[in-house]
Amino acid sequence: MYREQQLKSLLEGRRLLVAGYGREGQSAERLIKRLLPHTEYAVATEVKDLRWKDFGGQWHDEWPFDLVVKSPGIPTFQFPAQGFRLSSLTDLFLQVYGDRTIGVTGTKGKSTTASLIHHLLPGSFLAGNIGVPLFDILDELDERCIVVAELSCHQLENIHRAPHISVLLNLFQEHLDHYGDYMGYKMAKMQTALRQREGDHFFFCADNEELRDLVALCLHPDRGDASGCVSTGANVHPYSLADVSPEERQLLDVFPLPGDHNSSNALVACRVAGLVLQQPLSSLRVPLSTFKGLRHRMERVGEKCGITWYDDSISTIPEAAIAAVRALGHVDTLILGGFDRGIDYSPLVSFLEDHPVSNLVFVGQAGRRIYSRFSILNSQYLVEDDYTKIVPWCVAHTPQGGVVLLSPAAASYDTFKNFEHRGDFFAEQIKKL
Repeated sequence: MYREQQLKSLLEGRRLLVAGYGREGQSAERLIKRLLPHTEYAVATEVKDLRWKDFGGQWHDEWPFDLVVKSPGIPTFQFPAQGFRLSSLTDLFLQVYGDRTIGVTGTKGKSTTASLIHHLLPGSFLAGNIGVPLFDILDELDERCIVVAELSCHQLENIHRAPHISVLLNLFQEHLDHYGDYMGYKMAKMQTALRQREGDHFFFCADNEELRDLVALCLHPDRGDASGCVSTGANVHPYSLADVSPEERQLLDVFPLPGDHNSSNALVACRVAGLVLQQPLSSLRVPLSTFKGLRHRMERVGEKCGITWYDDSISTIPEAAIAAVRALGHVDTLILGGFDRGIDYSPLVSFLEDHPVSNLVFVGQAGRRIYSRFSILNSQYLVEDDYTKIVPWCVAHTPQGGVVLLSPAAASYDTFKNFEHRGDFFAEQIKKL
């Protein structure tokens, strides 16, 4: 295993707790068994109110541990404030392999952008929040490796080393139920810059106002701008669709995914790939043109009953739904709502009042709250939680040649396991028509 001793040194001699036993927790346990087969460790299947539950279902009040490897889904505030070091699979990976890693984060666009950078960099490895635990690729790494890691806010909040190249795409209200306030969420994302070292590279989208202001606040509080280098010596690279070279414009013209948000993601992917490859941007034209979008991200499900159906189930915030409607250009029927996490929906309501959609479907508590925000609603509408009823209603109210878009602007956990489950169920109902 590449750099095995460095990784082993972070764990050996410690009293270990693996907190959370999902995909990442199981991956962490496999690593401990492999590197330190004789080390005793504990696994917490759940953490709550400063206590932890073991496999037998017993709750424990004491924390006799030196190091806790936390899974992303467990909020940091559920742990005691002191007495041990709180880490994570991502934190351990970056401490050893951060210099070989390109990290991509942001409220929206992480998976697409990370996948595109991986697509543009032959031989790179794609892992992280996209579904492959970082420790699961260790056997494939060597001194020439490049790891493209999609990183969520939960994975970033406890890191001690940021990736050598970090990309922060945007910031919008999200995960307020986990952090309690918006600033906590934003600062988790900013660890991608604040934990970098001299010679590292930080790319951020200057078109996103929230992000632009946060970078100015965190990196240059004295100057109020985001040019030059951060105090760590990392290089800062703002990017904007308003600042595209003629050569980059030619590249974006061949990128197959619609919408300014996708063009912005493609722009930074090309700049990162160009930095790594040290080749002319023209060399990226063919791979950029052949990139296929990911599932549930403005995915064209197909035509049925004379209607074109789109699945954008990944949309869990208002800005994502707005971007999807803008990208398609014309939408006849829009499906909104799901699990309510207290996000501010006024930008979406204002957008729909200025750009009315003929038919609106409001789903779940989030959908009902969106509906309640309209002062005047001129669209035909349905308030319904059952997609087996929603899809036929869309058929009855969408004209021939029209477009139905599922872009909920809300999480899916009230009814579905995740956004993939929601999108798959939506597509299944369409196929049954």
